[in-house]
Amino acid sequence: MSQNDAPRPESPGMGRRLPLLMALACGVSVANVYFPQALTPMIADGLDIAPATAAVVATVTQLGYAAGLFLLVPLGDRLPRRPLITGLLIVTCLALLAAGLAPASGPLLAAAGVVGMATVVPQLLLPMAAGLVEPDRRGSVIGTLQAGLIGGILLARTFGGVLGEHLGWRAPYLIAAALTALLAVLLGPALPSAAPAVRDRYPTLLADALRPLRDERQLRRSVFFQVTVFGGFSAAWTALALLITGPRYDMGTQTVGLLALIGAGSMFCAPAAGRWVDRLGADRVNLWCILAALAAAAVLTTGLLGGAPGLVGLAVGLLLLDVAVQCGQVANQARIFALRPEARSRLNTGYMTCAFLGGSAGSWLGTRAYTALGWGAICALIAVTGIAALAAYAAGRPDRQSDRLQSVASAR
Repeated sequence: MSQNDAPRPESPGMGRRLPLLMALACGVSVANVYFPQALTPMIADGLDIAPATAAVVATVTQLGYAAGLFLLVPLGDRLPRRPLITGLLIVTCLALLAAGLAPASGPLLAAAGVVGMATVVPQLLLPMAAGLVEPDRRGSVIGTLQAGLIGGILLARTFGGVLGEHLGWRAPYLIAAALTALLAVLLGPALPSAAPAVRDRYPTLLADALRPLRDERQLRRSVFFQVTVFGGFSAAWTALALLITGPRYDMGTQTVGLLALIGAGSMFCAPAAGRWVDRLGADRVNLWCILAALAAAAVLTTGLLGGAPGLVGLAVGLLLLDVAVQCGQVANQARIFALRPEARSRLNTGYMTCAFLGGSAGSWLGTRAYTALGWGAICALIAVTGIAALAAYAAGRPDRQSDRLQSVASAR
């Protein structure tokens, strides 16, 4: 390890309140990536474009997020995180305003890409929190922030669907801009000051974000688990608005928001998942999550029934899928943050970039699969991604002691 790469403590520690504020910040920030998924039919009507074209807004936002993860998150190891986070929140606020005022699909897509790219604050806060807390609390604190992240992801669709139904598709963008500005005012003074972990040049940081994908087997393992399960998750939520507003249900986007509200119950599982990771290891939790995703694929097929039975099946299946994705995220990030303490932002960059590329691919495939073959194809896609994750889990079992070894290394 070079002198520049030597780990530096970020802070003497963190109290009990700061993780809660950081969790709130994760939720408010990440919501900006997800609420457009509930607005697809209204954007199509408002701008007089095809629903499939309007669905591209959600895909472009996710692609922007993936680009921001790769290009901006590594700076968390190079620059003081407090001004970096505040600056990104301001950019996000301005891009949300531009999206909410966009006169046509072209400017909306451009603004959506910037929103996604700048909304990487949670992925700067997570490694920051991992460096501020004792190793034996790391899983629990990551679970707390992940609970905020989950709440933002799932409640975003309620936020977008309900406000869009009553106030039009522009209202969620404009209100989100105001909330993001408020978050910048509250979060900036609360974050501790910290010296950068490294002083490498920016191209070196980008290269270092890719190198661990080659060198760290456990990082690749975490990436594959999240890419597969999150890809199925994104396919389901992107197609859901088309299903609910289509002829089978003929309901408004407010129903999508209510289904998301039920799914938000998964946020209460994330802190528990963090404690399970601390006690049992990340692999055990990943297995439970993969099995939950496969169960979700089966339950979601009841959505083909339509009516009240179909809505109940959709609610249960989406809740299972949400639990699978979010608890799996806790396990995966706890695993990778134990690998190289001095490079947590770069490890998270490689992991999250791949995860959101998988999510973007899931959104794209979900739109096309639903348009061509209907909701049954979405359920089949989720099942295929779950089976792939289960196969990877089984193939990696000879390395089953790695979680325990990583926990020992982290405690040192």
